[in-house]
Order: sequence, then C-alpha cells, then structure tokens
Amino acid sequence: MNKDNLDYYVVPSEDAHGSEYVAISDKRREWLSGFTGSAGTAIVSKSNAYLVTDSRYWLQAREQLDQNWIPIDAGAPGGPKDWADWLSDRAKNTRIGIDARMITHEKATALNAALQPTGSKLFFPPQNLIDLIWRNKPTRSRQLIFVQPNQFAGMEAGAKLAKVREWISEQPPSMPSNISSNIWMLAWLLNLRGDDIPFNPVFLSYLFVGMNNAILFIEPAKVSFEVDEYLQTIGVQRKDYNDIWTFLRRKEWGEGKLLITPQTSYAISLMLTSFRYTLSSSFVDIVKAVKNPVELEGLRHAYLRDGAAYVRWLAWLEHKMGEGYDITEYEAAWRLTEYRRENEYYSGLAYENISASGPNAALPHYSPHKATARMIDRETPYLNDSGGQYRDGTCDTTRTVHFGRPTEEQIDAFTRVLQGHIAIDSAFFPEGTTGRQLDVLARKALWKDGLNYGHGTGHGFGSYLNVHEGPQSFSSDVPLVPGHVITNEPGFYKEGQWGIRLESALIVKRVKTKGEFNGHIWLGFERLTCVPIQTKMVREALLSKEERQWLKIHNEMCYEKLQPLVRHDKRALTWLRKQADRKIGVSKPGPGGLSIDWD
Repeated sequence: MNKDNLDYYVVPSEDAHGSEYVAISDKRREWLSGFTGSAGTAIVSKSNAYLVTDSRYWLQAREQLDQNWIPIDAGAPGGPKDWADWLSDRAKNTRIGIDARMITHEKATALNAALQPTGSKLFFPPQNLIDLIWRNKPTRSRQLIFVQPNQFAGMEAGAKLAKVREWISEQPPSMPSNISSNIWMLAWLLNLRGDDIPFNPVFLSYLFVGMNNAILFIEPAKVSFEVDEYLQTIGVQRKDYNDIWTFLRRKEWGEGKLLITPQTSYAISLMLTSFRYTLSSSFVDIVKAVKNPVELEGLRHAYLRDGAAYVRWLAWLEHKMGEGYDITEYEAAWRLTEYRRENEYYSGLAYENISASGPNAALPHYSPHKATARMIDRETPYLNDSGGQYRDGTCDTTRTVHFGRPTEEQIDAFTRVLQGHIAIDSAFFPEGTTGRQLDVLARKALWKDGLNYGHGTGHGFGSYLNVHEGPQSFSSDVPLVPGHVITNEPGFYKEGQWGIRLESALIVKRVKTKGEFNGHIWLGFERLTCVPIQTKMVREALLSKEERQWLKIHNEMCYEKLQPLVRHDKRALTWLRKQADRKIGVSKPGPGGLSIDWD
C-alpha cells in the first residue's frame, strides 16, 4: 500500500468472475480476516482494518474477527448501504486500491462517480496485494470439465448459441460480438459443467461469442479429448485461460465493439476502453432463468429424491433424540449428506450445510465445524438448511423442528413464519408482478407481532448450477414469469438464543381464476419441495381455516409422493405416515402458561 501510495485497499469476497462462492485459491478475504461467511468486504487502511457485512453476518463477523478488525454493519439503521457507501462517506483526497478483476464494471463506475466530488479515485495495482503476501496459497483447480447431456439440459448448446447470435444480430451493427466473464452463464450456454468451486458445478473460464465463431478461454489441462471433440461439434475454439487479455488488448475479434454486461469484470472494461465496448443487459441470464420443460421435470424428480433423503434423515434424528442420544450439529449434517449420497444422479451438496441449534440458529448462514459444533438441544428449535446437487437439478430446503417442549414465544414465532410461508406459496397474482411486490405477504403475519427478518424472502436457483441465481427473487423488480423457479424462505431470529426458518422451492406457473380481469393472465406457484412441516410449534388458534387446510394437505401430499421412495426404510415410512396423520400440535396455552401438545 505504501509503494502504491494507497489510503485504503479493498478485498472483496468475489473472484475474477463475480462468483458468490469462490474456489479455495480465491478466498483472499477469508485468509486475511478469518471471517468465513460467503459475503463481506475487507477494507484495510494505513491504521485500521474493517469488515463490512450485511445483516446475515453481523453476529458471525463479531464472533470470528480478532482485535485487529472493526466490524461494520451494512444496512443497519443509520449505517452505510454497503462497503462502497461506507468508503464514499470517508473519502477525501484518497487513493483506494482494488484488484480490477474483483469488481464489476457497474460497481466501479458508480463508485468512481461518487468519489469524484471528494477528490478521491480508485486505483488498480498491477498485482493483487493479497496474492503477494499469501504464502502457500492454494493453486487453481485443474479438474476436468464435462458435458451436461441434453437429457438434463433440454436444449442443445448449438441452439443456445444460435439464440445468442440472434440477439446479437438485433443490436446495432457496430456490436457484432459478446464476451462473458460470468462462469455460470457460459456453463449453461455451452452445456458444460466443472468442479472448480465447492458446491457449484462451474469452471473458471471466459467465453467470446461472435456471429461466426466462438472462443472458450480455459486452462488446457482441464479439457479432455472427448470435451475437445464436443467443442468442435458446437463450433467453439479453445484458447488458454490467460490469452483473454491478449485477445482484448489486440482487438483480435475484428471490427466493431464488444457487448458486455454491467456485471462484467472491470478489468475487461479497462482493457477494452469505452471505444471498444457497449453495455447491454445479460441476455443469457434472462433466458437461463426461464427453465425449459426438461429442466422443470428434472427439478421435480430431483426434489422428490432429495425430499426422501431429508425425510429418512429426520426420522433417524428424531429417533436418536427421542432415545436420549446426544447429536452434534456437525454429526446431524454429516448424516443427512450420507442419505443424499444414496440418491440417483447425486453430485455433491448445493452449499455448505446449515445445521444449527440454540444461538447458532439465530445466525442465518451458520455452518458447523466438527471441533466447535454444539449439541442439538431439546429446549430450542433446530434449523437445517441444506440441499443436494443432482445432474437434473439443484435443491435448497429448510425445515425447523423441536425435540422437546417449545416455549410460548417459540410457538408464536414459528406460527407466524409458517403463515408467511403459506401466504407466498398460495399467492395468485397478475402477469407483470415482481417478486418485490409479493415480499410483504411473507412478512405480514410476523409484522403483526412486531417481528421481522433481515434477509431476502427467496431467490432463484439453477438446474444443476448455482443455488443462488437471478435475475428473479423476492427482492427484485424483475417480473415473475412462467418457468421461473424461486425459493420461499421467511424466518425469525432471536439474537443469541434461537432461530426459525421454513424454505420450499417453487415454480412460477399460469393459473386459472374465476374472473379474468381485463383479459389479464394470472400466475401462481407449484411447490417443488416435498418435506413435511412439523406441527409441534404451530398454534392452531392463530391459523385461518385455509391455513390449517394448507398444512394438512401439504403433509398428506408428502406422504403420498414420498412413501414409494422410502418404502425400504420402515422407520422413515412410519415417521412420514405420522406427520400426515398428526393434528396441529398447540391449540392454546395450558395451565401455568405451558403449551399443550395435543399429539
């Protein structure tokens, strides 16, 4: 920093491709700070070190950071919106360093504009400063990439490339080509998958698409003879990963400008200069988000298999806890993974298991470690948020259960979360409605009791790709359309004590209503997740007739759909039948304020 005369140096969580989850070799922020959350930005000044996190990680950051670090709560009342906002407020004639590969074009240009009135600006050192000091830094993965066959993809890569070229042809004539640095987009586009990033079947590369050619920039060691032949059949050349910079600098694509998205690495923008590129929305992201019939059917099958594994595990866990065994959060998560491994097309976890009891459940993204995991207790809710990656779909499910006698406060909170979950699941809405417009449905019941949660209500997810995928979400202004998939996950977290969350995956679909107002098309949801919801923490008096009916039908449907898949596991089959037959557990407070469990 002294050498480059920097006042601040920014270390983002992302890699050179804007990935939310990154390879071990790209965990620079984690190596520097010790904070293991998936989101957060480290900022080092000449005298202090800061970590800026959103509400999901406020508590975790304070637990993991040592005395060298000052945590900054982004999104808190009176606090900064994000790390860029925090820096903008402090900057005055300052030089702020960052690796240009680790910030998007959109973020860099907005931050530069905010800094200009203060006399400050971004500076891009030629080498990443963390890489210069990180001894024994892990090397990049060289795992072979592989083809995602059409039986799972539902559309040949050649047809997808043709769609992109058709879109390019509709742009002004001076922009005959497109380049992508977002690895999840090019994995989908080429029907290729990899193993460079834990839990995400993607691979580090860049892709150029022209009207008459396409070039994949990737390390040669990652490409087998079979994949090389496949690339030739779909008309894609291959060059070395680092050749992208020569390609851009020498303008090897020919005449005209390149189309890039606002999320493209700023290093690419700097290499091109504004005379060589034009910004455009991400066409591939928009198309990829609308799952085709084969992808949707694959997701239905994947969620059934994943639900069967989840049910077998819940039956095992309840049996062990009921017999007085002590089970750690880590052991419970490990056991669930073992059940998932038995499933057809299993290809790993979709993300690190969130297995949390007591105060750990109040941390929305807590993951247990073997040496420090808590025992699952019988006084607080136990929360498990996990999912498998399968060749035919990416799964994401959360259930919260209780192994003892829940308190009145826990019962009321769980019931309010359930009501929000049901409200989203059963919503009908006109075409053109955005996820953000529906978000209040998930919070309305909680708000009645002055409760809330700080994270989003749900996100898109991939077809054997990333578990978090856009552009649709319940925090987005993108209209929901048939074929979108999205999670429904309201929650409540009592800091330092316990937490509750219920999450199911949904497909957006057309629905019929009694009256088609002015010819409007109406939409609703099809539920993918097939795991019963425990009734022990449900207060019947708070539920409407429709909500009680929804819960009963859901648990009965789980039995009907899953019993063929768990028939060989008598314990799971018995447990599943019990959930379908079980009445709502709590009607009213009992003597002395104790809950009456009518089961």
